[in-house]
Amino acid sequence: MELDEPRGDEVLIRVDACGVCHTDLIAQGKMTPLPAVLGHEGTGVVEAVGRAVQRVKPGDRVVVSYPWCGACPKCAEGRPYICNDAIALSFDGTRADGSMPISLDGTPISSAFFQQSTFARHALTLERDVVRIDGDMPAELLAALPCGIQTGAGSIINTFRASARDNLAVFGAGAVGLSAVMMARVLGLSPIIAVDINRMRLDLALELGATHALDAREGDVARRILEIAPGGMHFALETSSNEQALEDAVACLGMEGICGMVTAPRFGEKYPFSPSDVMIKAASLRGIIQGSSVPGTFLPRLIELQQQGRFPVERLVRTYDFADINQAFADSHTGTAIKPVLRMS
Repeated sequence: MELDEPRGDEVLIRVDACGVCHTDLIAQGKMTPLPAVLGHEGTGVVEAVGRAVQRVKPGDRVVVSYPWCGACPKCAEGRPYICNDAIALSFDGTRADGSMPISLDGTPISSAFFQQSTFARHALTLERDVVRIDGDMPAELLAALPCGIQTGAGSIINTFRASARDNLAVFGAGAVGLSAVMMARVLGLSPIIAVDINRMRLDLALELGATHALDAREGDVARRILEIAPGGMHFALETSSNEQALEDAVACLGMEGICGMVTAPRFGEKYPFSPSDVMIKAASLRGIIQGSSVPGTFLPRLIELQQQGRFPVERLVRTYDFADINQAFADSHTGTAIKPVLRMS
């Protein structure tokens, strides 16, 4: 494949590592036309920059996070995570002008995935989408941060604005859910209840800060949560895209509780759901994108917490050689790996 030269506002990165995310699976054939170069949690070293680039230079270490247009009202408000053009910039497989930076045998193919396509040894991205990194944090840990882990941690501190007087139930103890658990512990929430069907992940949730771990296969999840917190939960975070989990997440809320969704059951399809609990409890059901995070300030915060030993993201990461990408996806699908990261040797 052939990669374009960087345009004026673009940065060429030699990719050191890239996280594997469930979003890459969703995109294949459903949201992004194939063939495609995917990957949207890249980190590496800047090799070249366009003539208009000012914030980074060759030799800088960077992490690439989600794309944003920089011009819509939401971006102007300082909330790029709800950019009006975010979906198109993420999944269309093109730059904003419709061009494709990667060609296969002379024919342009879907690329610019999340405006980066970092399942590759080199990638082009926009200057505004990169975060310059100081220090020597390993590439495999940096690559774990800019999507799922940012979303989980950010949901608690940025979206919910939770504090030590609150409690939390997390449905799904994967990378997003466990990141939420770790951030809840940092903030002092209690109780912190993790719900999953994987015993290994539930045990890890307890080690990372959960006060309770419930196996959903034992049933009556909402009732069991309400036995732990009779007044109901202030916050519930649904990360599993499971119908029953979403219903339990709403049912366990207290008055004016908030259920956050980072994914949806039957993605793109309808399913039966009664909003009675939301109405009766004056509760909220809220969609969450990227944990309401601004990467330029939030990723350095997560890195600082990790270096302090308060946000041990290394407990979630399993690394794979880039050649083993299919195994990484398989292990992610089966739950063997919580946060797979590819290393570009």
